[in-house]
Amino acid sequence: MKLDANALQTRRIVLGVTGGIAAYKSAILVRRLKDFGFDVRVVMTHGAQAFITPLTFQALSGNPVHTELLDPTAESGMGHIELARWADLLLVAPASCDTIAKFANGLADDLLSTIYLATKAPVWLAPAMNQQMWAVKSTQRNLTTLVQDGIHVVMPEAGEQACGDVGLGRLAEPEIIATWVNDFFAQAEREIWEKFGLLAGHHVVITAGPTRESIDPVRYISNHSTGKMGYAIATACYAAGADVTLISGPVSLPTPNGVRRINVQSAREMLTHSMQLVEQGCDVFIATAAVADYRVAQVAEHKIKKAGDELNVSLVKNPDIVATIAQQKKRPFMVGFAAETQNIEEYAKAKLQAKRLDMIACNDVSRSDIGFASDENAMTVFFAEQYQMDKEELEKASKLDIGKQLVEAIAKALNKHVPVS
Repeated sequence: MKLDANALQTRRIVLGVTGGIAAYKSAILVRRLKDFGFDVRVVMTHGAQAFITPLTFQALSGNPVHTELLDPTAESGMGHIELARWADLLLVAPASCDTIAKFANGLADDLLSTIYLATKAPVWLAPAMNQQMWAVKSTQRNLTTLVQDGIHVVMPEAGEQACGDVGLGRLAEPEIIATWVNDFFAQAEREIWEKFGLLAGHHVVITAGPTRESIDPVRYISNHSTGKMGYAIATACYAAGADVTLISGPVSLPTPNGVRRINVQSAREMLTHSMQLVEQGCDVFIATAAVADYRVAQVAEHKIKKAGDELNVSLVKNPDIVATIAQQKKRPFMVGFAAETQNIEEYAKAKLQAKRLDMIACNDVSRSDIGFASDENAMTVFFAEQYQMDKEELEKASKLDIGKQLVEAIAKALNKHVPVS
């Protein structure tokens, strides 16, 4: 079963939690799904509530938890129909032996099983049970039926179980399940975007995150960049059909699906890899990294010991990566970023011209609701004069949505771009 275009925008998951000790892992799964930007609503069976409370899932998901088939608060008392229609994907984790049997045989005696029968969304199951219950022929027969029906099964892992047995039956780790679900959405989005060919056939290089400039073996100069915007743009570029290479400073983010990632620390290291990729051939260079303007002139060989009330450190200017790339004889389409706290338009246009960029996206990092560390952003995009394009205002939205809008702006400008040779 495939996702439709609307599902890629709303990213709504109904998470079914069934009875079993592995239900505690579902709380972690909710957190991981939320980290990927999914809107999660939890449905619990009566057995699940014996292991973990609905209040836990309500706090983690930010949505009410659903437990009863006959819900007087639901429209027309048909909560199962509302949730079935709402879901872009139904994920059951853990999926008990009993629930798998119900699904395989069309039984509908609780809320979760009726949602399964009523939804048109793709269904994923992550089984968890005793190793013998997993191995028994009836369970395997039911799983075969569900796979033939188009259900995706996240296979359980082997190991020691709560009952003391050892074998297959442990719930897959929440991080693995969440990553696979996110990749499923990412691949579906790529298939849809490729039909429009926005960046198909283009090699895009993106720099993201902060750089770290060492003072001594334990200290460094850096900034507040988390890399979220650059990673969101990498995700959007891949979805648009591009071949994407991400040069990343030190961040705590998973590599986007389908993207090649090169990890760096310093500005000079980031420049070295950028130059290599440009020389090898890239069509678009997007510089979202918050590169340190200065580095320590002489890095101490050993940790500097505390002595006195002051420490004087001599700084020298770092190379300007985006300007260096833009000055190359054969350069790609250049996209710069400007994070400013005042005179946004004035500084952005000056940077656009001074660094010979084709396009620049600027945001106001003095705002507390967007920018560094936030999951949302808002930007103004300016283009070089030769493109004869008006500036574009990208209103506050998730960074992934902003990334998609930037890809569309890049694609429009690329249609007018004359490569420098």
